[in-house]
Amino acid sequence: MEKVRHPLGRVLIHLALMLFALYSILPFYWTAAQSFKTLKDANSRTPKFFFSPTWDNYRDLWLRAVPENGATIAYFVLLAIILLVALLLFAQYIPVRNGVIYAIATVGFGALLWAIPRLIEVSNFYDYFINTIIVTVGTVVVSISIGSLAGYALARYTGLAAVVILIGALAFRALPRLAFILPYYWIGVATGLLDTHLLVILTLVAVNQPFTIWMLRSFFMDIPRELEEAAMVDGCNRLTAFTRVIIPIMWPGIISTALFSLLLAYNEFLLVRLLTQTNWTLPVAISRFTGGEDPRHLTLAAASAVSATIPIVLVILFFQKNLVKGLAAGAVKG
Repeated sequence: MEKVRHPLGRVLIHLALMLFALYSILPFYWTAAQSFKTLKDANSRTPKFFFSPTWDNYRDLWLRAVPENGATIAYFVLLAIILLVALLLFAQYIPVRNGVIYAIATVGFGALLWAIPRLIEVSNFYDYFINTIIVTVGTVVVSISIGSLAGYALARYTGLAAVVILIGALAFRALPRLAFILPYYWIGVATGLLDTHLLVILTLVAVNQPFTIWMLRSFFMDIPRELEEAAMVDGCNRLTAFTRVIIPIMWPGIISTALFSLLLAYNEFLLVRLLTQTNWTLPVAISRFTGGEDPRHLTLAAASAVSATIPIVLVILFFQKNLVKGLAAGAVKG
């Protein structure tokens, strides 16, 4: 594709891109603005773009009651989050192995999530947020662990069995969500796992596993066999060569696949709604505010949508470089 050199053409292209960006950002901006409005401003017949913002909607969404030292606790939590995020962002500049830094940050976030309900009286929405983290992390870990091994095996073995497995996985992925509800509901009733995180994780893994296998297999196909063969000549077995040679090369592809699996699990509504009665995730919790007749739900729905979006945006921004590398892997041959 040739580069546009005419000044008028470049102006038109940039104008079209700016309009498309504005079209894409405007819904989220309006939702974010609604989350900071009072009920009077949010339900005004004339849309208000200029108003006095308030944090009451977020306070009512996350807290049952505001403690006397609420400001001090808020500053402490905010400072802890900033320090942990900075630790992740500047990990490459710290003279310690990145794995150790990531482990420390993970433990820090876990300790912070554990401490918050013991410092302040949180609402049910916080519990839904914790449920979402458990379900999403569990789904991603299981899906990527199985998908990496299966994708590697199917990339290296090209017999008839591999073709049958891949076609079966593709057909399984094409099934509608409703096809999974009744079997896993029966499993939950029979095993006593209904309304548990484990049942939701198993169901989401079953739904997303064909996608991870196909995507990871495509990444493994681009890695030359000679790399693992050279490692096995040096004394590695197949598993050691896979973990020490192939996985480091495949890391951007694994992160890309993990992010897509994370989005699928994080945004799942139907399976979670039908397999749980109390252990809801954020998409199901948000639906409580979008279907009610109470006018107060308008601002709470906006605040809950923004609260659910921010963690995903931060994760994508943090792994953006790896995501681009993973999606670009194999795009250029030669």
